[in-house]
Amino acid sequence: MAIGFEDHCWKDIVTPEILKTYTPYQRETYIGQRPALLAIDLYNLAYEGGAKEPHELVDTYKSSCGIYAHNAIKPTQELFALARSLKIPVFYTTTETRKEAKPDAVYATNRQRVKTDPHAFEIKEEFKPETGDVVIFKERASGFFGTPLVAHLTQLGIDSLIVCGESASGCVRASCVDAYSLGYHVSIAEECVFDRSPLSHKVNLFDLHHKYSDVMTLEEVKEQLRQERPRKPA
Repeated sequence: MAIGFEDHCWKDIVTPEILKTYTPYQRETYIGQRPALLAIDLYNLAYEGGAKEPHELVDTYKSSCGIYAHNAIKPTQELFALARSLKIPVFYTTTETRKEAKPDAVYATNRQRVKTDPHAFEIKEEFKPETGDVVIFKERASGFFGTPLVAHLTQLGIDSLIVCGESASGCVRASCVDAYSLGYHVSIAEECVFDRSPLSHKVNLFDLHHKYSDVMTLEEVKEQLRQERPRKPA
């Protein structure tokens, strides 16, 4: 299935002049030889208040991504199911809540503080970790900053990441930039990432796609993962 390099969610906001400016970044997109699935912050907090517009929820649920989070549930479940069927390692990130880590002293962003409720930062039931999965607790936006994530990936010989989760402008972006900087090939499953703002979502995916990651539709991801791709030994 051939998808144009720019055939993604940002088409309605990016002008022809901007696309012309970014033509030097066009390339073939792909998934690396030994991928892991990295699920960024799929915790209960992002779904609070239900499938409503975030601006309708913000007074009560400051951290909710509302309808955008809920729209991504089904495609993300499909991505998880395929990854598990192919024995692709699964890693999660979530916010540090353990008291001994003093979670109220360090924050991922400058958003108004929410109470550090362990249940709020548990992975949502639809994506519940299974035996053998790894959950990384982080204090900053990136899943790599100050965490053992690289050590785990190195032990498994992982060379690339398939990323899903939230938010495109925050923790997904920070994690993808760090992953690229550390030498991993990064693929983002487009329908499986979300944000509170469609504008932030589209602009950040556009920027990540051109500089640090391969944004791919879920169908592209499925097609590539089902192919017999040569793998380097671990």
